[in-house]
Amino acid sequence: MLNVDQLKNIKGKVVVCRVDFNVPLKDGAIRDDNRVRAALPTIQKLVKEGARVVLFSHLGKVKHKEAPEVVEAQKAKNNLAVVAPRLGELLGQKVAFCPETRGDAFVNAVKALKDGEVLLIQNTRYEKGEEKNDPELAKIWASVADAYVMDAFGSAHRAHASTYGIPEILKAEGKPVACGYLVEKEIANLMRCVDVKDSDRPYVAILGGLKVSDKIKVIDSLLKKCDKILIGGAMAYTFKKALGYEIGSSPVEDDQLDYARNCFKEANGRIVLPVDSVVTDAFEGWTKKEVVGDNVPAGYQGMDIGPKTAELFASEIAKAKMIFWNGPMGVFEQKDFQNGTVAICKAVAGLKGAFSVCGGGDSAAAIKEFGYKESFSHVSTGGGASLEMIENDGHLPGVDILK
Repeated sequence: MLNVDQLKNIKGKVVVCRVDFNVPLKDGAIRDDNRVRAALPTIQKLVKEGARVVLFSHLGKVKHKEAPEVVEAQKAKNNLAVVAPRLGELLGQKVAFCPETRGDAFVNAVKALKDGEVLLIQNTRYEKGEEKNDPELAKIWASVADAYVMDAFGSAHRAHASTYGIPEILKAEGKPVACGYLVEKEIANLMRCVDVKDSDRPYVAILGGLKVSDKIKVIDSLLKKCDKILIGGAMAYTFKKALGYEIGSSPVEDDQLDYARNCFKEANGRIVLPVDSVVTDAFEGWTKKEVVGDNVPAGYQGMDIGPKTAELFASEIAKAKMIFWNGPMGVFEQKDFQNGTVAICKAVAGLKGAFSVCGGGDSAAAIKEFGYKESFSHVSTGGGASLEMIENDGHLPGVDILK
């Protein structure tokens, strides 16, 4: 697989670069520009080499099956125009914006580029063919390109027109396709969690979040690789119920009980579940909060792992030479239920000489909020993509197509 440094003779060439500018917005303004900043090294490299840089990204969701007025409202909400001025500030040069995703305006905007200039195209999801990898749409986009760079790791698990269709066509035409610096870094770090060396053992995975069903494939994959899997968050209660414990009104997936029971049995002691929980009498507006042991009383629901579980998990983490973490231990958005997630952060921060990966999503938001981002060896920019990379032994559509 080529990386962006290996692209030769790109001065004056149109390089289509897929980035991830799916930034959070509030009242039409960018709330957090981290994803824009993450793309800067690759864009700067292309600019320095004199390429004519055409950037593609999605922003939010546009559900084309909805009524036309709903679709138009979603487009208005997810207009990518807001990103161009901010990117321009960060790059120190003007970034042109094309409000169209096809047609004369699109083609002419690309043709107007001079060497070292940057053009941002409107939200790829304005096109209903984007998520279907429509060949005609991919052909339109590929027609303007002399080369392609993939630097949107958060979208690499999707075989869309902008992540798969364009490079597929360009490869067939003998044109170069490459990964950007961000994707290259993600692959290098996550592959270490896939191809596990003896020197990285004990390897401990920490999984949290809401649903077991969202994590079945990743649990199955990690059981083949890990020495221990620590399971917290709401998904732990499906395992607890499967093993015969009372869980009160905690979230549970009854259709996953057989899976959880069999999975725990086959793990043969390698899955570690909570031994206590912080529980309340309601999710919101609760009036009673208690710490209980293995069983949650009727009328109560688990909101966080308890202090004994935090100690238990910390003791397992302390033995690790490699950590993969995805999913918070509780409802960390509420101050009263942050302790479990913070305890994991502290335990990982206390490791000396270990390799630690936070697999994006809510856990990445949590470590940033609690000030532990620098304590991890790598924090992934793609929650879904990082999980699928673990699940699929290092394979993602948007990465494999570059090979």
